[in-house]
Amino acid sequence: MGAVTLDLNLLLPLDALLQERSVTRAAQRLGLSQPSLSAALARLRRHYGDELLVRVGNSYELTPLAERLVEHTEQALSWADRVLQTRPDFDPTQARHEFTVIMADCQLPTFGRALADLVRAAAPNVRLRFQHSTERVVQQALDNLRSVDALVLPQGILSNIPTFDLYKDRWVCVVSADRAPAVLGREELAERPWVLPYRHPSPVFSPLNRLHAEGIEPRAEIVTENFLAIPHLVAGTDRIGLMPERVTTASFAGPAITVVQPAFEIGHLVESMWWHPLHEREPAHMWLRRMAAQAGQKVESGPTSEP
Repeated sequence: MGAVTLDLNLLLPLDALLQERSVTRAAQRLGLSQPSLSAALARLRRHYGDELLVRVGNSYELTPLAERLVEHTEQALSWADRVLQTRPDFDPTQARHEFTVIMADCQLPTFGRALADLVRAAAPNVRLRFQHSTERVVQQALDNLRSVDALVLPQGILSNIPTFDLYKDRWVCVVSADRAPAVLGREELAERPWVLPYRHPSPVFSPLNRLHAEGIEPRAEIVTENFLAIPHLVAGTDRIGLMPERVTTASFAGPAITVVQPAFEIGHLVESMWWHPLHEREPAHMWLRRMAAQAGQKVESGPTSEP
C-alpha cells in the first residue's frame, strides 16, 4: 500500500514530537490531548513507513530518519510562517515581525548593537534573532539563507548572491598587555604561538597571505570560530591573536590585552550583508536592509585605532 497523503496540519505535531521526543510533552506544548497526538503520530508513522520515535529504556529516541527530518521540519515551518506574514507593504510602527540574521559573535557588540538600536527606535514590536555564524553555515550559505533573513560576512567569501557592503575594518594583532613589545618583529611573529580565526579559503584572509608574503608562517596553536574568545585565550600568555580592529574596543573591557601591529600592514576587510534572491522584493526585507545599511554607517563612523 502506498504512503498516505500527508496533511500539512501534521507539520506542527511532527515538529513538536521531534523536538520534545515525547507524546505527552508534545501534546502539552501544542495544547492538545494525548490521544490526539498519539493519533497524529500513528498517521506520521504510516506516511513515512518509519517509527520516528522508539522507546529506549524509560525515554524515546529519534530514528535516523527522524533525525534527518528535524532540520527539514524547522525550515518548512519557517517558510510557512513567512508566507503567512507576507504583506503588500511593511509598516514598521505596526509590524509584529521577527528577523533572523546570522553573524559572527564579534559583530554583535558593533554592528548587531547598532542594528538593534535602530530597529527598536523605528519598530518597537519587531524582534531580532541573532544566530552564530559557523564554518558549516558559510559552506551551505545559499541553503541557510532560505530560512533566515540575512548573513553578515566579509566581502569575498560568497558569490552570485545579493549583497551590499556595510562597513570597513582592518586586521590587527592582539597580545597580552604584560608581554607587549613596542612592535611585533619578524622573529616574534614566527616564533610566538597564534590564536587564529577559522580560515575560509578566500582572499578575505589577506592578513595570513600578507604574512606568508613576508616569509612568516604563523604557528597556529588555537583555531576558533569565536572571535570574542580570542582575548581570553591571549591574556596572560605569549600568544598572538588575530582580530578585526573594531572588535578589540569591545573586548578590552575584559582581559588585559593590547593591539600591537607588525612593522607592516596586515590587511583590511569589508563586512557585507547577504540574502537569498527570494527576499529581494519583500517589503519587510527591504526595510531590514535599509536599517542594516544605516547600522553599517554608524559602525563605519565609530572609533578605531586606525590613524
